[in-house]
Amino acid sequence: MHRRRLLLASAAGLAAPALPRLARAQGASSPAVTMRLSHQFPPSHQHAVILQAFAEKVKADSKGEIEVQVFPAEQLARAGENFPAVARGAFEAAAAVNFQWGNTLPEMNVLTIPYLFSDLERIKKFPGSEAAAYLEGLLQKRAVRNLAWLYTTRKAIFTSNAKPIIKTDDFKGLKIRGLNALTDHALTAVGAAPSSMPGPEVPQALQSGVLDAGLTDVSAAVSRRFYEFQKFGTVAPWFCVFTHVYVNPRWWAGLKPEQQAIITKAAQQAEQDQIPLTEKIAADAQTELQAKGMTVHDQTAEESAAWSAAMQKPVVDAFLRLAPEGGPRALELIRKL
Repeated sequence: MHRRRLLLASAAGLAAPALPRLARAQGASSPAVTMRLSHQFPPSHQHAVILQAFAEKVKADSKGEIEVQVFPAEQLARAGENFPAVARGAFEAAAAVNFQWGNTLPEMNVLTIPYLFSDLERIKKFPGSEAAAYLEGLLQKRAVRNLAWLYTTRKAIFTSNAKPIIKTDDFKGLKIRGLNALTDHALTAVGAAPSSMPGPEVPQALQSGVLDAGLTDVSAAVSRRFYEFQKFGTVAPWFCVFTHVYVNPRWWAGLKPEQQAIITKAAQQAEQDQIPLTEKIAADAQTELQAKGMTVHDQTAEESAAWSAAMQKPVVDAFLRLAPEGGPRALELIRKL
C-alpha cells in the first residue's frame, strides 16, 4: 500500500487537471477519438501509473476530444496477444517489454544484453535517438507504429539463500531463474543452470528448492517479497529493459495532425517523467530490502568488469545468430549512445 501511494504521488506532476465530467444522462457527447491501450502491469506498477497519467493529459489537452482508455493487468488481452491484436486493429494500442518480442523481432533484445547498455546517462539519450528510430523502423515493418519508450530498469538483483553471489565462480552449479533463451547464455557461461519461468512463479520455486537463486528487477524483489525467503542479494547493472507503447498505424494515419500532435506530446512527457520515477523506485526498493533483513551487496566496478568479461560475449554471439541481418546495426547504434 505504501508503494502504491508513492507511485501515485510521484506521477501526480504528469497528470494534467482532469476535465469536469458530465454524466451521459446529462447529454455529454462521446469523444471523437477513442484509443484503447492494453498492458500487462498491475494498477500499482510504475508504468500503469504513468500510462494513466498519459491518458488524463491527452484528454485534458484535447478538451475531451480524445479519450485514452487504459486496460491494465491483461484486462483487454494477454501480453502475448497484444501485438497481433493491435496489428490487425482489434484495438488501437498496447505496451510490451522489449525482450517479449523474442524471435518475432530479435533486434529488440539488444537493449537487454548484459552490461551493454545500463548507464543512466546513455539510457536518457535513447528516446528520440538513432538507435530508437532504427528499432521503430523494424516495428513498422511488423505492422505497428511505436509511440513511446518507457524506461523500466537498469538494475538486476541476484538473490540466494546459502551464500552471496559475488564472484563468477559463485554461480557454478546454481539452479537460477533465467530471463529468456538469449540472456540465459550469460548464466550458462559462468556454470549456472538457468530455468526460465514467469516472475510470479519464482517465489514458490525458490522456497521449494526448485531454484537455488533468483534473478529479477530490484523493485520486483520487493513486490514479490524475496526478503522473506532469500538472505542475500547482489545488485548489478546487468541489463536494461524498456517498455514501449505502440499503436495501429492505420488508426494513427486516420487521426487529424493536431490529434497526433497532442498524443505525441503526452507520450514524450511520459518518457521523460518515467526516468526519475523508475530511478526513485529502484533506490527505495533496495532500501526496503535491507530494512526487511536482506543483506544487499552493490556490485563494485571491478566485479562488474569481471562479470561482463565472462557473460557478455556469449550473449552477443547468440544475438547475432538470432538477428544476422539487423543485429549488427542495432549493436552499432546502441554502442554509439
